Amino acid sequence: MSSSVESEPSLGELPMESWMSHLPCALWDTPLYQLAIPGSHNAITYCLDMNDRSPVDLTQPDMLQKLDKYMKPLIRPFVYKWAVTQEFTIKQQLDCGVRYCDLRIAHRPNDSSTDLYFYHGVYTTLTVETVLMEIREWLDAHPREVLILSFSHFLGLSQELHLLLLATIRNVFTSKLCPKTEVLTLRNLWALGHRVIVSYEHNLSSCHGELWPHIPYWWANKCRAEALIEEFEHRKQHGRPGGFFVTGINLTEDLKYICTHPTESLKDLVMSTYPALLGWVKEQTPGSKVGSLNIIAGDFITESRFVPTVVTLNEKLLKCSS
Repeated sequence: MSSSVESEPSLGELPMESWMSHLPCALWDTPLYQLAIPGSHNAITYCLDMNDRSPVDLTQPDMLQKLDKYMKPLIRPFVYKWAVTQEFTIKQQLDCGVRYCDLRIAHRPNDSSTDLYFYHGVYTTLTVETVLMEIREWLDAHPREVLILSFSHFLGLSQELHLLLLATIRNVFTSKLCPKTEVLTLRNLWALGHRVIVSYEHNLSSCHGELWPHIPYWWANKCRAEALIEEFEHRKQHGRPGGFFVTGINLTEDLKYICTHPTESLKDLVMSTYPALLGWVKEQTPGSKVGSLNIIAGDFITESRFVPTVVTLNEKLLKCSS
């Protein structure tokens, strides 16, 4: 029966802004945690605060914080070049086919308001509420797409701020939020109108029905593609988690790499390694078996064939079922 699969257009040729709604019906009953889903690592770094008054985030090494304080004009350009992981807005990323967003949430130090921001190296100019409203607007225009929003790496949030964030999530997404009792297939979520799965890296998730537990993120902490691939191949041998999980093909630079490549940026590093990384991605298989992958997240996801490459992996599930 494989000939019928081969005669259908490649899933990578689907319109990426609505690829889920165009998936063959044979995949509508496959749990989302067994599909190949493209994701955005550190999704909201396209609007980092370029104003020198914005502090470096408090997770940065003491040395960098001190250097930034006393040598800001020299240090800041380096921080920006290595902190930006996405250049396109959240709506543009979703239009490109991203369906998992890595959202890192902070309350700015010495800020008397309850506003929350995203951060990576420095804080963003856009608030969390503003970005969530943009995501909701996008969902309203794409009624059969489902998003996985991972809230994690909380910085400076009190219990009160966590509860305020939860209230914001509820107010923005209302009935679109998927309770954690639901069966996570496209057919079921479409029938119920649930469009947003929120995972939350905090003990709050255990006592609120619409907060899913934190989604594990496989992070290799390597600055070379070959080392990253080797690390993931080793992890795959031990089997995949039962639910959602992310394989992050995002490379990580250390201070030594940055200092020995003073004219480069994270984007230079990523773009030079994408051919090797996407070559590895093409060999991967979604599903439930040992060695299967689920969400695959990257940097600068709009710049390459990253998203169609990940979506195309779902053809392997069709061949298994035919």
